[in-house]
Amino acid sequence: MTKKILVQDGGFEKAMRKFKKKVQESGILDELRDRQAYVKPTIKRKLAKALAKRRWKKIIKDQQLPKKLF
Repeated sequence: MTKKILVQDGGFEKAMRKFKKKVQESGILDELRDRQAYVKPTIKRKLAKALAKRRWKKIIKDQQLPKKLF
């Protein structure tokens, strides 16, 4: 699970960008944020339901006809 990036010719910035990209793709930081605090299953369900409602409202809003301008 270790990530290794070689720095060549003093290109630290390029190596740092590559490292950040690999960490982002692996999802290590996302998992760390999730594990920082315990969230009860009921709270998880409530959050998921609220997000679903928000997505649904956005879909409905996008499908509505524009308001009359006269």
